[in-house]
Amino acid sequence: MTRILTACKVVKTLKGRLEFCKVSADHWSFSRTGTRLLSIKAQTANLVLKDGTKMKGYSFGYPSSTAGEVVFNTGISGYTEALTDPSYRGQILTLANPIVGNSGVPDTAVLDEMGLRRFLESDGIKVSGLLVLDYSNEYSHWQAARSLGEWLQEEKVPALYGIDTRMLSKLIRDKGTVLGKIEFEGQPTEFADPNKQNLIAEVSTKEVKVYGRGNPIKVVAVDCGLKYNVIRLLVKRGAEVHLVPWDHDFTSMEYDGLVISGGPGNPMNAQEVIQSVRKVLESNRPEPLFGISMGHVITGIAAGATSYKMQTANRYGQNQPVLNAVNGQAVITAQNHGYAIDSSTLPPGWKPLFVNANDQTNEGIMHETRPIFTAQFYPDANPGPTDTEFLFDSFISLVKRGKGTTIASVLPKAGAAASRVEVSKVLILGSGGLSIGQAGEFDYSGSQAVKAMKEENVRTVLMNPNIASVQTNETGIKQADAVYFLPITPHFVTEVIKAECPDGLILGMGGQTLVLDAISKQLEDKNVMRSSQHGFTKGK
Repeated sequence: MTRILTACKVVKTLKGRLEFCKVSADHWSFSRTGTRLLSIKAQTANLVLKDGTKMKGYSFGYPSSTAGEVVFNTGISGYTEALTDPSYRGQILTLANPIVGNSGVPDTAVLDEMGLRRFLESDGIKVSGLLVLDYSNEYSHWQAARSLGEWLQEEKVPALYGIDTRMLSKLIRDKGTVLGKIEFEGQPTEFADPNKQNLIAEVSTKEVKVYGRGNPIKVVAVDCGLKYNVIRLLVKRGAEVHLVPWDHDFTSMEYDGLVISGGPGNPMNAQEVIQSVRKVLESNRPEPLFGISMGHVITGIAAGATSYKMQTANRYGQNQPVLNAVNGQAVITAQNHGYAIDSSTLPPGWKPLFVNANDQTNEGIMHETRPIFTAQFYPDANPGPTDTEFLFDSFISLVKRGKGTTIASVLPKAGAAASRVEVSKVLILGSGGLSIGQAGEFDYSGSQAVKAMKEENVRTVLMNPNIASVQTNETGIKQADAVYFLPITPHFVTEVIKAECPDGLILGMGGQTLVLDAISKQLEDKNVMRSSQHGFTKGK
């Protein structure tokens, strides 16, 4: 141990100002902020899939074997919310984003004004395990209180880095359901199919709880694996939320509105809640009913439709396009589900409300004359997107308008197409790869942005510190009109804006949004537009 401590002191004095030195029985590493320079005796474990696929990884969570269904999420941010989403119960989550951990973890004990964990979507981590390509032990988010690894160890959740998550995501996409296990040496474990368990019962509250006490609208929310943000959004809209267990007899309760929440697993394993919802539907109660994710499937089954296990589950995070069957509007949604309702089996009086634009699967249903509707996706979002938060407004409108109101009458009308913003020059903040083998996504997004702007006859100015990027080629259709080989920092971005006076700003993949906070004033002063999810936005 003395030799190890002496070695640490020596390394700390080396040129380069190493900022991190950690010594433990399992892992000894030195790194600059955000970069792993040396790793000795890192504890290893294997990811083993039921088809025989085996991958070696390095532990940064709790060193204990686990098994479950292996799924993936393509969200670039929001791993704190994803890990605490109850719908991931029993699943080993693969994060497709190449680098994970650089945001750290906020203080998970902090409560909001309703007594809920402010930064989480439940009372703790719900995944069975976590898989990433590269893990950053160093974090820089201003709200971070500790590293992701420390949180995982505290919650006793195993996690591996060094896994080829791109290959794994493609395998999951092609095979659909994939069972797997994280196995440490000397800790053998068997494969387990979580869909055979009643996961809803495992994650549901065990007692009735009330939030927003005193608010004028009483909403009963059936907890099948409810995310905290559902409560926050309902209370924000004037609801007193009575959260009840999944098997609670809510059919005789008095309420102004009923919400059946999202949750994990196979809905057919939770017959008690299906029977309760069926009883509500058959009683012709006038109060509005809103089913979310798992609540959508449960409501559909209770109405008489058939559910099925999807060949390719929609567990892709925050970017699933969905079409509103009423007005044709397209929205981007957050999703995590492996079961769906067969639209062709809907009984008379019911029809689809939402349809997935990618695979045409049902994403929501509605009753034609009664105030009942559902959404397969997560309108509560968190971490996002928030495109469909309006469904909570529609639900509250149904409550306030009373008997005879249909969901079609309270949905927002399809807006007119936004007018095109005319720009003649844009500044593209490029981003090179972080290490060998990771450059593809970063370089491709920037080069395609240059190509798209040139096709629209827009002059492009590219800032990119990586001279090896394809997007900085001297010739070809992906070549920008001007290239600055400069670091993407507030100072240099501001200077280029002053020199080039662009009409717009496009952020390349790789976290350049941090720059905006520092240069937002410059953007406003020059009336610069920046690209966003819904088009170009002025200033901030």
